[in-house]
Amino acid sequence: MKGLIADLHMHTIASGHAYGTIREMAQAAAERGLRLIGLSEHAPGIPGTVHPFYYLNLQVIPRELYGVEIVHGSEINVLPGGELSLEQRYIDRLDYAIIGVHTPCYQDRGREDNTRDVIRCMENPKVRFVSHPDDSRLPLDYALLAQGARAHGVALEVNNTSLARNIRRGCRDNYRAMLAECQRYGVPIVVNSDAHDPSWVGETSEACRFLEEMGFDEALILNNDIDKVKAFLLGEREGTG
Repeated sequence: MKGLIADLHMHTIASGHAYGTIREMAQAAAERGLRLIGLSEHAPGIPGTVHPFYYLNLQVIPRELYGVEIVHGSEINVLPGGELSLEQRYIDRLDYAIIGVHTPCYQDRGREDNTRDVIRCMENPKVRFVSHPDDSRLPLDYALLAQGARAHGVALEVNNTSLARNIRRGCRDNYRAMLAECQRYGVPIVVNSDAHDPSWVGETSEACRFLEEMGFDEALILNNDIDKVKAFLLGEREGTG
């Protein structure tokens, strides 16, 4: 499997339950041979995370550290009814947005409504991918999710932390179902560490092993090519409408 050159989902001490600074995360990325990282602090709703004011001053952070390019995102919570937990005026200051369903912010509404809420959040033009759509506590309809992602030009994530630490129920079976639908509908994926400490930056070995075992089409993996991932992350979205 072709090596990954970008890690687009990680959290620094600013997220409240993570343990590395921006520079420590960037240095770890350089040591692992990454070319691009996305800093994606949790949006409001996760205990202890940044105040939205944080996103208004991102321009002071260097765009390159230790030879690694830096882009700025946020992991924004999907709320019941398909609302986002971060106001648009702050989303507009980001390079990209991630949407994710988290148990502190969302109670199970059933497979169909859960999926509709995620797809509705995809409508925001800054959203580029869905984080860890893999937890049986908040079930999703993967055929509908993949179709929604294709229509809106959004990718789905394979989260290494989910696979390596078993912190989300049924993630392996759920990823098998999700990835089958991604191949069926030609939906791209991103493979990320979800690092909360520098030691986990760029750590995607469990996820890559899983994809190899599945025989997943590498052409659908975005972050194995720097031009491909930057065009997807920072360019205009290309959905099917």
